[in-house]
Amino acid sequence: MWFLPAALPLLPLLLLLGQAPPSRPQSLGTMKLRLVGPGSGPEEGRLEVLHQGQWGTVCDDDFALQEATVACRQLGFEGALTWAHSAKYGSGEGPIWLDNVHCVGTESSLDQCGSNGWGVSDCTHSEDVGVVCNPQRHRGYVSERVSNALGPQDRRLEEVRLKPILASAKRQSPVTEGAVEVKYEGHWRQVCDQGWTRNNSRVVCGMLGFPSEAPVDSHHYRKVWDSKMKDPNSRLKSLTKKNSFWIHRVNCLGTEPHMANCQVQVAPAQGKLRPACPGGMHAVVSCVAGPRFRPPKAKPGRKESRAEQEMKVRLRSGAQVGEGRVEVLMNRQWGTVCDHGWNLISASVVCRQLGFGSAREALFGAQLGQALGPIHLSEVRCRGYERTLSDCPSLEGSQNGCQHDNDAAVRCNIPNMGFQDQVRLAGGRRPEEGVVEVQVEVNGVQRWGAVCSDHWGLSEAMVACRQLGLGFASHAIKDTWYWQGTPGAREVVMSGVRCSGTELALQQCQRHGPVHCSHGTGRFSAGVSCTDSAPDLVMNAQLVQETAYLEDRPLSLLLLYCAHEENCLSQSADRMDWPYGHRRLLRFSSQIHNLGRADFRPKMGRHGWIWHQCHRHYHSIEVFTHYDLLTLNGSKVAEGHKASFCLEDTNCPTGMQRRYACANFGEQGVTVGCWDTYRHDIDCQWVDITDVGPGDYIFQVVVNPKFEVAESDFSNNMMRCRCKYDGQRVWLHNCHTGDSYRANTELSQEQEQRLRNNLI
Repeated sequence: MWFLPAALPLLPLLLLLGQAPPSRPQSLGTMKLRLVGPGSGPEEGRLEVLHQGQWGTVCDDDFALQEATVACRQLGFEGALTWAHSAKYGSGEGPIWLDNVHCVGTESSLDQCGSNGWGVSDCTHSEDVGVVCNPQRHRGYVSERVSNALGPQDRRLEEVRLKPILASAKRQSPVTEGAVEVKYEGHWRQVCDQGWTRNNSRVVCGMLGFPSEAPVDSHHYRKVWDSKMKDPNSRLKSLTKKNSFWIHRVNCLGTEPHMANCQVQVAPAQGKLRPACPGGMHAVVSCVAGPRFRPPKAKPGRKESRAEQEMKVRLRSGAQVGEGRVEVLMNRQWGTVCDHGWNLISASVVCRQLGFGSAREALFGAQLGQALGPIHLSEVRCRGYERTLSDCPSLEGSQNGCQHDNDAAVRCNIPNMGFQDQVRLAGGRRPEEGVVEVQVEVNGVQRWGAVCSDHWGLSEAMVACRQLGLGFASHAIKDTWYWQGTPGAREVVMSGVRCSGTELALQQCQRHGPVHCSHGTGRFSAGVSCTDSAPDLVMNAQLVQETAYLEDRPLSLLLLYCAHEENCLSQSADRMDWPYGHRRLLRFSSQIHNLGRADFRPKMGRHGWIWHQCHRHYHSIEVFTHYDLLTLNGSKVAEGHKASFCLEDTNCPTGMQRRYACANFGEQGVTVGCWDTYRHDIDCQWVDITDVGPGDYIFQVVVNPKFEVAESDFSNNMMRCRCKYDGQRVWLHNCHTGDSYRANTELSQEQEQRLRNNLI
């Protein structure tokens, strides 16, 4: 039998006990369904049910649309379009678990419907029923996971690994070549190579975080195997004689996200009477690592195809490497993918295109945050072999009413690089905080020690938290006197750490050769506080473009005195004969959305807010935004800034309550999904361009410019517009966030910081 041993039929047992078969299957509560078979897809196929650890089919007798609707809803779809009789999707194997199924149509699970009972059927597999579901997912269904396809906890294919055989493979990190081992029922087994195909290798590599497989020198591995079999003292020789050592046969299409979705025969049909791998050896697989996981001296991969150059894909706002909201580049602009029809197969195409393995989870309903730009694609229907998402059939995102609360996301399998074992936190009150301790080589010996806090900031803390598998950094801590590190690991072994923010580990960041820490050891060791969710502030570029105008404001107005006191005017205002004259101001409205998964809160509590007497209000963040006018080559000609004197939920989507309001010294912040609006007529909501001559310029706004508050994505904090000024009028056009149109590799945070400071 395939996958798991067959269970005894229920009917003979019931007859022996003198009981009638039940009219309803006993409720499993977590009964699993799947759609499989030739011609099947994510929303159509032969309907199979998992019972007593074994997959079986459903007979088409009395099966109709209401039964199909219940099955489709249980699978996470909104409903059924139709059903198929007479084994349209191929004849199944194993038991026919259900027959004469009767549903009202309101049940939440197929096991709540009436039937003949488990295993009670007069059908053959030529009557296996299939269903075609509505591809749209229902709102309560947040993701499709690999684990949904697996059986009960104690009888399933749990993990896959490669056991390196050759000395060269053992030295590699990550391990990309070796014998395939599968964890089945808690024990590791090797897979027989008889009938092993490249499709099988592709699935294994995808599970291990690699985008593709490579040919294997099977002749050389056969010689190594034969030499071990001839060795009378070889332990492997005795183990191979036991069927419990083997997985008998695997048959994959190559598009499956997990080996459990393949046909897996654990033991031969005759069980112990027949050897599991006669004359064979263990299956050997060689995988190709993605660019981020190759050794520095590894050869570059193949050249990009024309399709890849025309359409790119990226992940945004993910807490870990290999996860995030899916965004594609079309017509030189980044946009999202709607979750209608989104599934593990399409998600795996994205993962492999980005250099990761197959997808372990396809997420719906903007689970990893919403975007603001266009929705490019919907109803993406990949078959699994496509090189890029652009090769998959799809519709335009605007064709079926998608909104950004339908943004699709993905979590990909990534290789095990061993980096998580080279960092730890010590002394914190919670597992997510503490002094950062790293393992590095000192005089040829691996040692644990502290990190110097000189130059330690959010970029470095983000890398540390991601390396630890703890998500984002909420705080980068330089003074850790209240946390005791691990005894014997308090000496500083890493200093001068400078991370761009994209590294997989602190060990990959720039750092000093010989350690030099101006503060010495002890209280000034670097620390972090990590979180699995973070805010993400994005400026509404269109509103800036639509609301910009010029105002000549007399110096005699009292409010301009306050603005001057808070440094909202150019330096030339200091030399004017107050209250005579005026200042020319480029005014505009700004609307800042929180598209992340956590509220945006000021770094300091109310006790640290600064009172400004002139305007008679508190500043919760002294510099919340920078406003600059630049020449086309990046030189700054005028500047402004906005303190966060009132960080609040100006508006929220329908049905969501505002949580933060500034009135009566209230709590300040921006709730997830809400936005804070600064109107054009508020003080300091301008750039003073009194000293600027006519010409073409770049108008730039940067939110949270000093990275005072952690965010999931800093690349979209900068907004730029083209600006034309003729001396009397001003026009802003082509306003966009900093990452909206970038086709090449994203700028590092260090490069973006230099842009923001105009060090071009």
